[in-house]
Amino acid sequence: MLTAAMLSGVNPAASAQVVSPADRNVLIQQDQLQMLENRLRRQQYQQQQQQYRAQDRQIPTPQRQEVPQMRPTCQLLPSGSGFVSTCR
Repeated sequence: MLTAAMLSGVNPAASAQVVSPADRNVLIQQDQLQMLENRLRRQQYQQQQQQYRAQDRQIPTPQRQEVPQMRPTCQLLPSGSGFVSTCR
């Protein structure tokens, strides 16, 4: 592969980025910091979801409302020797 790169006129050293040990340490620290930030964000998200679920469990279910019902109006009317009940 190195030979192919030399034949094609591409300088292999120019294509590879040279990183000093100090820069490498900085990059590693940045990666670690990014991983920690991501982990913290995930934990915060999970805690927020747990709080939402807890709130949802606390909301009481709506109770069935009592609906007034009309009672039939019945009257006893005299009819001959007895009474007849008429309801509407």
